[in-house]
Amino acid sequence: MGMTASEIETLIRAALPDAEVTITDLAGDGDHYSAHVVSSAFAGKPRVAQHKLVYEALGGRMGGVLHALQLTTAVPN
Repeated sequence: MGMTASEIETLIRAALPDAEVTITDLAGDGDHYSAHVVSSAFAGKPRVAQHKLVYEALGGRMGGVLHALQLTTAVPN
């Protein structure tokens, strides 16, 4: 069983409270999503470190409950 977009957003916002999160279900199956996350926590961090923060927010669900997440991150303007 997959996750809902709302569950993903809740986990990300819990770890990155200032985050603007946009989740898109790519396949309609609850397993394949894209996420665009904008947070000041990403300032000064390379893209890999930004993505790591998001994956950590998901608490090990990647590759298990959540099969695929196409991730883009950014710092607020």
